Amino acid sequence: MFILSIIKDTVAVHPSHFGLPPQQAITNELNKKYANRVLHDVGLCMCVFDLAEVGEGKVRYGDGFLWYKVVFRLAVFRPFPSEVILAKVKSSDEDGIRLTLGFFDDVYVPRIFLPEPSAFDPNERAHFWVADPDSAISDLLDTPLTSRMYIDAGEVVRVRVEADEFYDDEPGPPKATEGVMANGQAKEREGRRASYTITCSIAEQGLGPVPWWKNAGMEVMDEEG
Repeated sequence: MFILSIIKDTVAVHPSHFGLPPQQAITNELNKKYANRVLHDVGLCMCVFDLAEVGEGKVRYGDGFLWYKVVFRLAVFRPFPSEVILAKVKSSDEDGIRLTLGFFDDVYVPRIFLPEPSAFDPNERAHFWVADPDSAISDLLDTPLTSRMYIDAGEVVRVRVEADEFYDDEPGPPKATEGVMANGQAKEREGRRASYTITCSIAEQGLGPVPWWKNAGMEVMDEEG
């Protein structure tokens, strides 16, 4: 789930931090820059693991900062395809299920990766599947409630990673084709996509909801802590 990625960068240390050991001051600045940031095709940065190389600090004319060229290892969150992870159900809609890891919320299970046969119950706002559906019932929403196995919000599930995707949706100048409103303001653009998303599956045997007695110690899944 977590990997180490080698990064090269030039970092500036503010004069107020000159009293700290250089490696500590540099690590603090790198963590400010990278922690909780998504690097395209790398993953979600967590923190600096260690410093591999640190050049001699140089002061640039006019700013008073001490600039260092560094090579460091960064702890990055990026699960690999086919890895099995535990997550918690955040919400559900007709398109699938959204999961959270506590520190990362852009994990999705599309409908095609749900157990078969399954359906979305709009009243419960949750997906469910039926282990042995009655062949005479054509619509799963007509099945008895007692035969349905729901995947409820807050439930811990075991999922398999299918793929991940990175998006670069940085805003740019409005295009002429977007037009303008009567008051001269540009039309509101569509919501930006998350910069990093993970697609998972619970369609295989052994995946899906985890019994409560097996996830009682999963503090990492608690969004509050």
